[in-house]
Amino acid sequence: MEHIVIIGNGISGVTLARHVRKLSDKKITIISAETDYFFSRTALMYVYMGHMKFEHTQPYENWFWDKNRIDLVKAYVKNVETKSKTLYFDNGGSLQYDKLIIATGSKPNKFGWPGQDLDGVMGMYHKQDLDNLEKYAPNNQVCKHAVIVGGGLIGIELAEMLNSRSIPVTFLVRESNFWNGVLPEGESGMISRHIKNHHIDLRLSSNLKEIKSDENGKVKSIIIEETGEEIACDVVGLTAGVSPNVDFLKDSDIELGRGVKVNRFLETNIQDVYAIGDCAEQHEAIGNRRPIEAVWYTGRMMGETLAQTLCGNRIEYKPGHWFNSAKFMDIEYQTYGWVFSERGKKDFEQHFHWRHDDDTKCITVAYNKNTNAFLGINTFGIRMRHETFDKWLTEKRDVDYVMHNLSEANFDPEFYSRFEKDILTAYKNQLQTA
Repeated sequence: MEHIVIIGNGISGVTLARHVRKLSDKKITIISAETDYFFSRTALMYVYMGHMKFEHTQPYENWFWDKNRIDLVKAYVKNVETKSKTLYFDNGGSLQYDKLIIATGSKPNKFGWPGQDLDGVMGMYHKQDLDNLEKYAPNNQVCKHAVIVGGGLIGIELAEMLNSRSIPVTFLVRESNFWNGVLPEGESGMISRHIKNHHIDLRLSSNLKEIKSDENGKVKSIIIEETGEEIACDVVGLTAGVSPNVDFLKDSDIELGRGVKVNRFLETNIQDVYAIGDCAEQHEAIGNRRPIEAVWYTGRMMGETLAQTLCGNRIEYKPGHWFNSAKFMDIEYQTYGWVFSERGKKDFEQHFHWRHDDDTKCITVAYNKNTNAFLGINTFGIRMRHETFDKWLTEKRDVDYVMHNLSEANFDPEFYSRFEKDILTAYKNQLQTA
């Protein structure tokens, strides 16, 4: 019986295992050193905030794996020997495979800062990070001040988590406005103001120089690069992005770039070895997408796609139109299609931006100024329907059609009707002045 071995028990690896089991009788083993069972990574913050217990983050009961004949091995893979198809574990054990799938996800970036490995310094990605946070920041008596380095989605989640336990936070962000490498100026400005309104000490255009230690090897302060200012703190959260977790493959003959190099079928340069999820790097990016995508839903799609291939129906990975969603404190964010920041904008890309007076709701619509083709939309504080925008992007609708039919895409038409007139008027005014 063919043995399929998956390294990594995140959304990609587990989706693959489930779909292979639906389609076949193959032997399946999932290896992970992180936790005994699969859990939802995006739910970690809610455990710390007291909305759920850790066991509630596990989508499947513990009996699910036996019932579906999916073997779970808790171990750390030290190296991969592709010629003999053998995995070697750091505890001295080994395992043979017929087909190997690398689904090891990401690890938080560290940039060689002095003190980055001290006690009290952590990312916010793994279950171990949550345990560390409970240890070093259980309340505002033990942790009187925290510093977060890096202004992405994980950074703002960590700020919200610490905020929920009344722990004062200083937030160092390299950009001149929060996330303005991704968001257009109007949106990143609004989110920067929103963070400050939550009494978070947001320091824009600020880089970390070093993390200082007390006599016990624990963090006691940080130094800001630009000003030399020292800020006393008990916890430092490193959230300056993530990188593929592939160091254990450095001595193998599997081709690596930043991640594991794969083709459109998620195959590596070695026969019977595949990679999916955050650690997979496309040889050529798909459309405007990045070669590596650390996004939950693309990981799931890769798992579903590769399961077909492994079970005899070789199909290409086609992620479709880009979309994503997140939360900035209590503002929901959705994006469909492509809306680039000022830095990433194409020559032909024009933006229409509308913001509500309360400074917590806005939309930005991107379109081609030469052809009027609708390119994408960002919404903050207004919930939109994924399937509507997916359809409009596929149908190649123009921006006028989208603007006049926005209420169709809105989740809450009554809520939307209060803004619709305002948005359309602003849109027509912008067209006239253009």
